[in-house]
Amino acid sequence: MALTKDLVLQSLTAVKAPSGQKLVDTGRLSEIVIDGQNRIMFSISIAARDASLWETVREEAEKIVGSLAEVDKVLVTLTEELEPGTAAERPAPKPRNAPVPKPAMKTGQPIPGVRHIIAVASGKGGVGKSTTACNLALGLHALGLKVGILDADIYGPSMPKLFGLTGKPQVNSRQMLEPLVGYGIKVMSIGFLVDEEAAMIWRGPMVMSAITQMLRDVAWGELDVLVVDMPPGTGDAQLTMAQATPLAGAVIVSTPQDLALIDARRGVAMFNQVEIPILGIIENMAFFICPQCGQESHIFGHGGAHEEARRLNVPFLGEVPLHIDIRELSDSGRPVVATEPDGVYAQIYCNMAATIWQSLQNTPGRSAPKITIE
Repeated sequence: MALTKDLVLQSLTAVKAPSGQKLVDTGRLSEIVIDGQNRIMFSISIAARDASLWETVREEAEKIVGSLAEVDKVLVTLTEELEPGTAAERPAPKPRNAPVPKPAMKTGQPIPGVRHIIAVASGKGGVGKSTTACNLALGLHALGLKVGILDADIYGPSMPKLFGLTGKPQVNSRQMLEPLVGYGIKVMSIGFLVDEEAAMIWRGPMVMSAITQMLRDVAWGELDVLVVDMPPGTGDAQLTMAQATPLAGAVIVSTPQDLALIDARRGVAMFNQVEIPILGIIENMAFFICPQCGQESHIFGHGGAHEEARRLNVPFLGEVPLHIDIRELSDSGRPVVATEPDGVYAQIYCNMAATIWQSLQNTPGRSAPKITIE
């Protein structure tokens, strides 16, 4: 029998909500996603205060769907959404120009065993953020540190390819996912759990829940630094990270041209808004050296990110050139810091990693920030 959404829903009729009502009749189920390898994903929308009541429901739903023939993997998550018609969804009208209230953000708890968590972010895509995050993690590892990397870009995961890793994470006796290991780095990515060509048609709550699970339900062990490769932009994923985890700081990656710098400013402003320190700005693709003649060309301009860092009064971590070696090694799953550690390009990343580590040493432990709206 073919695996279909109707078949999954039929199996879920046996699952009861805490009220005794059938789960499928509660209106709390998200769209059911079945990928090309018979892996099933869906979420159950609940109020945060009821999480303990619904955890057994989640486990039962996962078990029942997992027992269906041909099912390879099931991921069921609990997500928090406002229930339709609640007072919180219908705020009272406010006079024009009245002060906007400042709701407190829920405090995130540290991840056991992880000393520092840093985000590598960009305001827009296409600036080489993931390649930078990969090589910064390797640069930190080269300092003798225990390092992990979380690929939080749900729609465009890059770490499996950058680290040359394939396969699925194993589940240990504590029902935690074991990260894969590449070049001494512990790596977790949604790319290990879904087909490489599968379209991730997930709405915000499912994305946020998946990121939270990859943070909390992974056996990271003892780490000095967990690097988080953020998706581009300033949306749900970034706010989820600020909410769920006490980030020690953020690194912003940009190219030199004005169009990228506009978005980099938004990234800096967002992290400032949620009170996360900016560890520095990196100017990627800062210049191009012709492999034939050796001439340096500024394809995207030059020095823009350096000047922006000065203007915003945040550290400037350095320039990374646009070079074919970095691109070819990244595409083949052999990042430059791991495979050519004594080369000039590896040293650029290692120097930036050393600066970041020094900043982390000087940063006191911090709890998750509160978001204020002004």
